[in-house]
Amino acid sequence: MDTLELLAHPVRLRIVHAMRGERELTTGQLCARIPDTSKAMVYRHVELLVTSGILEVAGERRVRGAVERRYRLRHDRAVLDADALAAMTPDDHRRVFATSMAVLVSEFNAYLDHEGADPMTDLVGYRQHAVWLTRDELEEMIRELRRVILPLLANQPTPDRTQHLLSPIFFPVEQPSTDSEPDPDRPDPRT
Repeated sequence: MDTLELLAHPVRLRIVHAMRGERELTTGQLCARIPDTSKAMVYRHVELLVTSGILEVAGERRVRGAVERRYRLRHDRAVLDADALAAMTPDDHRRVFATSMAVLVSEFNAYLDHEGADPMTDLVGYRQHAVWLTRDELEEMIRELRRVILPLLANQPTPDRTQHLLSPIFFPVEQPSTDSEPDPDRPDPRT
């Protein structure tokens, strides 16, 4: 199973999110982190992620006669490389996007189900903005977001940090008008 197929599943993607930040978690801890999924399903998906090399065993210990394993994420295996992204079909994009949206809904519901969840106090945000951008403006916005976000991805879990799910999504909701003058330096996408 390739990385795209592995990560395009809501439970596996939630496990990957839970493991971010150099965490070492047992399957039992993952079950507690994903309470709306059966333990059998979590165990099955952990095993698949271990077999595929996305998770690895970080350590083992005996607990009441059984072996308890702690797992960690192999970050280098938990991302799609440029070749895999370039090879994605429109149906692949639909599937990955649908999975991402299902994970957002599941994670948000799990958050709201926690006792004491307070979206105002926790600064929860889920706004959508429709903005008009040239290609250059879009690229500049993405560069600026990366400048802000990339250093934060290296943050490790600490007692005073809470994990947040940040999901920037960009796509055009309209195609450029065909009434305007064509740019002579831009190739015609229809040819």
